[in-house]
Amino acid sequence: MPLRFAILGAGRIGQVHARAVAGNDNATLAAVHDPIDLAAGLVSDQYGADIRSVEDIAAAADIDAVILCTPTDLHAQQIELFARAGKAVFCEKPIDLVSGRVRDCLKVVEETEATLMVGFNRRFDPHFMGVRAAIADGRIGMPEMGIITSRDPGAPPGEYIKRSGGIFKDMMIHDFDMAVFLMGDMPTSVLATGSVLTDPQIATLGDYDSASAILRWEDGRQVSITNSRRAVYGYDQRVEIHGSEGMAAAENEHPVRIEVATADGYTRPPLHDFFMTRYVAAYANEINAFIAALGGETGGIPVGRDGLNALLIAEAALKSAQTSMAVDIPH
Repeated sequence: MPLRFAILGAGRIGQVHARAVAGNDNATLAAVHDPIDLAAGLVSDQYGADIRSVEDIAAAADIDAVILCTPTDLHAQQIELFARAGKAVFCEKPIDLVSGRVRDCLKVVEETEATLMVGFNRRFDPHFMGVRAAIADGRIGMPEMGIITSRDPGAPPGEYIKRSGGIFKDMMIHDFDMAVFLMGDMPTSVLATGSVLTDPQIATLGDYDSASAILRWEDGRQVSITNSRRAVYGYDQRVEIHGSEGMAAAENEHPVRIEVATADGYTRPPLHDFFMTRYVAAYANEINAFIAALGGETGGIPVGRDGLNALLIAEAALKSAQTSMAVDIPH
């Protein structure tokens, strides 16, 4: 019998996950909730899902799992609600913006023995997975240094920035998770810096739009990460890991992979314009991995501890940027 899913939050990312659930033969979308009736109605009409309240979904006997695409400040309490209701939970990152609150939430997950997956979609990008496979297969030896570049075409609206937790917890947290994923374990310290170079309004909101961080491991391994809220040439996403016996890298992706050469030089089409097109395969892969895990497969998914680890790095990075000093990362 297919697993029966509910989605909370029928906005942009909720619609992406609804499509992935509907496209998997082992799952069906049974219910949707969104405080905006039009958004819920669009998903309901497209996939035949019932529109229900949060409380009805928690109490429903015909719901096996929920996908949380709600605002960050609702994540922890909703994870606890559905864990206690016996539902498996997929939650978009982050679990919360404060690590202490995440720890309390994960205690509930542990006590109820609930399945919790955190939505670090980049782990499921085919290109980044290829880099991870090259490392796991020993093709580049021991990973020693890394470079991760993430640059958005433009900054999100000010209202979003106010609730986001800032560039380290909202944007670079993906790269912190990717560093742990590729290097194999947690770094022990971080040295970070942040600036406002693209939009003065971001400074008034207490955030940065340009940030860098150097993660360091106890044995001296390092990963350098740079983020920018402005890349006029498109959505810039690159990873490189240097090892004792070689290097593995994932370069930028283009919607069209052609190259034209003339007397004036070489030209290529532009990059993807944002994450919704760049990570189409990653979003589908992560939902399929969640469904497979609920079916008993053991391929490995990012769990609550992974969400906590990335947030611990983000909190230390923010403190480092504020103090101009390296900060130890608690484990």
